[in-house]
Amino acid sequence: MKLTKEELEVLYILEENHRQSTEVIAKQLQMSEEKVEKIIKKLEQNKVIVSYPAIIDWSKVEGQENVIAMIEVNVTPKRGVGFDEVAERIYRFPEVTSVYLMSGSFDLSVSVEGKSLKEVATFVSEKLSTIESVVSTRTHFLLKKYKHDGVIIEGKENKDRRMVVTP
Repeated sequence: MKLTKEELEVLYILEENHRQSTEVIAKQLQMSEEKVEKIIKKLEQNKVIVSYPAIIDWSKVEGQENVIAMIEVNVTPKRGVGFDEVAERIYRFPEVTSVYLMSGSFDLSVSVEGKSLKEVATFVSEKLSTIESVVSTRTHFLLKKYKHDGVIIEGKENKDRRMVVTP
């Protein structure tokens, strides 16, 4: 989809801060609030804007810690539909948070969340590996998040690195 300069500018602003009001965006871009609302509605309807996520570090909320696994999946693609049918079957499971078609040594990358290692292991052994087209899986468990969706979760990003100069 080819976008206008105004539509791109709105996207850049929303990508930086999706909670920005249409009034503020309109002032920044020197256009009417109605026009900004119309642009956003069009971008949402055309699925250019997919969602407005809040990034939450659940590891800091007691009782809400989840086990996250990244699973490499090799599959046998089906004639006429390739990997799409298998990917759709996998992403319909509520435990699955994302599915990507990959190049390289495996076909699909599947992210899964569960309350425990056992819950994730049960998903892999009883649901994922039993799908007819799945040939093999390799599961990797996430140990710590440093950066997620471009946002630094844990690190020293706010440390002032300037040298102290005194007279």
